[in-house]
Amino acid sequence: MLESTFFKLQLPDETHLKRWLTERDGEIRIGQNVLFRSSEEVDSWKEKRFHILGVKEDIGPRLNGGKGGSEAAFEAFISRFLGVQSNKFLTGNSICIHGFIDLREPVDTISYLHVDDLDYLLSAWVKEVVDCGGIPIVIGGGHNNAYPIIKGVSESLGLAISVVNLDPHADTRAMEGRHSGNPFSYAYEYGFLGHYSVLGLHESYNNQFILDHLEEMKAFFTFYESWLEKSFKFQADIDKVYDSHFQTVMGVELDMDAIAYMPSSAFTPSGITVDQARIYVRKMASLEKVSYLHLPEAAPKNEADELIVGKTLTYLVTDFVKEYHKHHL
Repeated sequence: MLESTFFKLQLPDETHLKRWLTERDGEIRIGQNVLFRSSEEVDSWKEKRFHILGVKEDIGPRLNGGKGGSEAAFEAFISRFLGVQSNKFLTGNSICIHGFIDLREPVDTISYLHVDDLDYLLSAWVKEVVDCGGIPIVIGGGHNNAYPIIKGVSESLGLAISVVNLDPHADTRAMEGRHSGNPFSYAYEYGFLGHYSVLGLHESYNNQFILDHLEEMKAFFTFYESWLEKSFKFQADIDKVYDSHFQTVMGVELDMDAIAYMPSSAFTPSGITVDQARIYVRKMASLEKVSYLHLPEAAPKNEADELIVGKTLTYLVTDFVKEYHKHHL
């Protein structure tokens, strides 16, 4: 069982299934068709293509000066996701639910050591999944987790990968200790990230160091303000990344902060719509060598927030899996 000093991988058990699963006479939900990883079924999970893992932490965002709450995103998502209909568009047969990464015990004082420890555990899980030909889908937690995901994919494949991120913030801050503001700086510096594309940056929310660092990284980056001026540029930017990376191993990042009014670690009233987020995810899922999907930073605080977050994440994950099936299987 994968675990580290502060964190552990919690596989689904009967208590979780009772909370997550719902049934209705005359219908089949995808929760009845997915595989739930267990310690008894040692190798059967390796036959699935998609591997969903939750991350219950908000340490990375808080160390970056953001708000907490991202540890709640996975629970808002999982029951709603497992409750969608199993039909000709998506049966759920290609999916394995791995449970979630959680703190071994509550901590009073957070530190960079916690993020480093989470990096170790999450990168080991990602590498394990990619080694067997699977595609990781990571839900919840902070954007700090982009670094161990990229690291795990890169180490499994033995090459630096490309990543596209739709995000108001580039997350290329200085390497001052791991947090949610610098995962791509670390991934690039350590040779796991070969090329970085970040779409929809907000001009006033990226400091000059970040902008200069993007230039040094030879990253491709665009600004949300250009989409306000000419709406067609949203699709044009997505198409440009898609066309230039069609045959490149590519990881897909969508910071939930990018969506206007989404309960998140860095809430914004100005941003893309849920439908635009779906367009982005659907397009990137059709890339020839798409390697993972990461949906961090959602932070529901109450029942209404949980509904918004849970259903939005469900749309994004089902879009990703359906579009992948359409183009690859």
